[in-house]
Amino acid sequence: MSQKEASKTTRPAHGGLRKGAGRKKGSGLYGEPTQVMRVPASKVSVIKNWLTNQPTQHATETALKTHHNTSVTLFLPDTTQTPSYADIPLYGHKVVAGFPSPADDYIEARLNLNERLIHHPETTFILRVEGDSMKNVGILDGDLLLVDKSIKPVSGKIVIAAIDGELTVKRLSMTPTANWLLPENDDYPPIEIKEETDITIWGVVTSTIREF
Repeated sequence: MSQKEASKTTRPAHGGLRKGAGRKKGSGLYGEPTQVMRVPASKVSVIKNWLTNQPTQHATETALKTHHNTSVTLFLPDTTQTPSYADIPLYGHKVVAGFPSPADDYIEARLNLNERLIHHPETTFILRVEGDSMKNVGILDGDLLLVDKSIKPVSGKIVIAAIDGELTVKRLSMTPTANWLLPENDDYPPIEIKEETDITIWGVVTSTIREF
């Protein structure tokens, strides 16, 4: 064997697959396997915005059912569309629930519901309620909830929580001895947040929308 040939056989190789090399399974941004797919060009920004606004461990789930009394379903906004605004008249006449009174046409002000209900558009999303565990505070089955994830979830706030990968709406209670997610219906038990509980607070409920 010539000296040139010997140098080729003894020269250490570079590159190639090495044991333990590469990205560890589940260590990516979303904590789960990903795959390549083709999507319409007009929807790329919508999908990117949605992924950005999800808790990373649940980024591919659009609706999560739960055994925690009341579940919620996520609605994704189409960010490619220019938001519309409408000023709606607010009449000064009060609605009497008992006896009727004469009506008048005095307009006290004009309301923009976007500005009235949504204080932080970039961090606000909508969920639909399924269940009755929060009925005592007026959150009923089928209601739409406006949720703001920029608001700090302090004790007493109604929050959207993901428990072990499942969404629920409850009132947050934080005490020196324990933390709880409390229903507003005596038919359901409170949920204790233990040290081993896998919980993520998605946001704080700011308003309820109900259609008749």
